[in-house]
Amino acid sequence: MPAMPGLRPIATGLSVRLSNGVSGSIVRPLDDRFVKVAVVHDWLATHAGAERALTEILAIWPQAELFTLVDFLPPADRAFLAGRRITTSFLQHWPFARRHFRKYVAWMRRAVESFDFSGFDLVVSSAHAFAKGVRTRPGQYHLCYCYTPMRYAWAMEGEYLDAFGMSRGPLGWLARRELASLRQWDRAAATRVTDMVAISSYVASRIRAAYGRESPVIYPPVDVDAFQLREAKEAFYLTVSRLVPYKNVATIVNAFRALPDRQLVVIGEGAELRAIARHCPANVQLLGRVPESVVIDHMQRARAFLFAAVEDFGIAPVEALACGTPVIALAKGGALETVRGSVSDGRERTGVFFEDATPESIVEAVRRFEVLDPAIDAQRCRARAMEFSAPRFRREFLAHAEAGLAAYRGARAA
Repeated sequence: MPAMPGLRPIATGLSVRLSNGVSGSIVRPLDDRFVKVAVVHDWLATHAGAERALTEILAIWPQAELFTLVDFLPPADRAFLAGRRITTSFLQHWPFARRHFRKYVAWMRRAVESFDFSGFDLVVSSAHAFAKGVRTRPGQYHLCYCYTPMRYAWAMEGEYLDAFGMSRGPLGWLARRELASLRQWDRAAATRVTDMVAISSYVASRIRAAYGRESPVIYPPVDVDAFQLREAKEAFYLTVSRLVPYKNVATIVNAFRALPDRQLVVIGEGAELRAIARHCPANVQLLGRVPESVVIDHMQRARAFLFAAVEDFGIAPVEALACGTPVIALAKGGALETVRGSVSDGRERTGVFFEDATPESIVEAVRRFEVLDPAIDAQRCRARAMEFSAPRFRREFLAHAEAGLAAYRGARAA
């Protein structure tokens, strides 16, 4: 039987154990079985890391229908949507939503639960916040690609309350009460997911702590083809980042105050730009926001790339590696899974780690890197980055989805 429009055949001969503990086997060949797919994304406002993964998920199922709480993505960033049908929630039409939809957090639970998926076999949620909370019916396989348990509810409550000026007083009390309710909902929403996949082992550990469930890891896609190898390097160091506190760019700049004979280039903009510029030493150049071509050019030429944030995965270090540029990274979060910077990595080393986000620790790491620099091969860095390519993501994610759906149906039929 030929595939119907909008449907995709399921792979056969597969059996897996899902992250919710369900296991099953295929009870009959699936060559003639087809699925209709819905993809749910939290919201469309910028084209950042989560949207890069969404791009590849939509490429796997080109005819899938896309659901999102709100869609305010600028026209220049919409090419990956390819004109597909997009269903938004009632929040799309609320007053001031275009600029302030994030202030409607209290209503997002109800909004995501209002979507109707009754006509679909497979629901794929692309979630760092509310998308995994969709309601499905028995027999529907819900696969969640989880970028993180929502940060403001679980890991960064204090930082978010400080940022919105709500850490004290009656507003702070109300905000904490709302976040406690949100955590309760989020934990319950996670139990409705059939299968949950994490973007890194670091995120898998946070899923375990927040939701009490195990999750396999499929690393997100990086556009390594856009960041081509250049083996000849220049003397300067580079960091590319949003200039916000948790990225620790100011700490990197302060480290180079103690390295006056080395040059650092900083690319990015954000709330800390003015403060960093006021105290910027002469050997540090702030470029602000620049075109992607300029970012790539600097990544290709830099002696090493510095990364001091604790990220769930961290795309920028992989982009630097794709250029053949070693990475000097904080030994926390996703960087531990992408950069080979430990002594035990030996000849496979693609950079070095520093233990603490302090100027002193970064200075020591830069000096240690310069001793090791001749032994870190640009081709080896590139090869490491290729392990996180978009084609690899599509293969692994599709295989997991098809095997998971087959196992789920097999378990229900048993």
